[in-house]
Amino acid sequence: MQQSEIHDFIEYFFINNECELVKKTPTYLEIQLTVEMDKKLMNRPFYWHYLEKTGGIPNPMKLTFITDSENVPEDIKGEQIHFGSPRLHQIFSIVNELGQSIRLYENTKAPMGQQIALHPWLAVNYQVSFTCDHKKDYLYSYGIHLISGTIIENFHSKLEKIPFSSKIPDFCYSMSPIIKPISGLNRMEQLLRSKIQEEDETWAEEAKNRWKHDLELLNQFYKDDEEKPENYHVEYNALKELYEPVIHVNCTNGGLFYLSPNTMNRLA
Repeated sequence: MQQSEIHDFIEYFFINNECELVKKTPTYLEIQLTVEMDKKLMNRPFYWHYLEKTGGIPNPMKLTFITDSENVPEDIKGEQIHFGSPRLHQIFSIVNELGQSIRLYENTKAPMGQQIALHPWLAVNYQVSFTCDHKKDYLYSYGIHLISGTIIENFHSKLEKIPFSSKIPDFCYSMSPIIKPISGLNRMEQLLRSKIQEEDETWAEEAKNRWKHDLELLNQFYKDDEEKPENYHVEYNALKELYEPVIHVNCTNGGLFYLSPNTMNRLA
């Protein structure tokens, strides 16, 4: 997962959990938490318990997340966030806790005396990890139009500048999907499978060569043993677990997004 993808994910997560984006730059984000998000993120149970007991005015915290530490202005103080950082894993856990799917409607205004049909799009973000003794993470984002079957890549980034609401706007109505969401999901997974198969397999071959080299050293160490001791099998399994190439695919989140025809034309 690249830093730019983490930046976009953090922005998307907080905006869609009704937190105010106080400042947005390419290198950091300043976020004003809601009461609910402060309770989930900041581990201040005694503060909130006391406040609820006394009827005090809530004061949720404001956070600054730095996503590009090399280029951030020197006077900006905040929390550096990267793949593997505890805070990012905490946010991933909150996504799972709140539910991995959402339903949002484009916040658009219909012309006087008219109605706008909002079209259903199923969007899914996948994290693909290529794992051996090294690890590479990639984020794939797809959206499928549940009427025509059109699939758009990098769908997440295309949604960022579109205003959404959890309620359908006045004088708008949602169109019923022709393609069932489960069918749309299967189509996107087929596309993702094709993308993975196109990846250069050099990383796996190199991992197998490193595995072979270390296995030869292990066998050399135990070459005089007619029957391999338990330690040999333990070390053999440890090498296998370390070097064996594995591809993990994780559906991080997704949802139904209802878009106006004008917005759909811009996405195409």
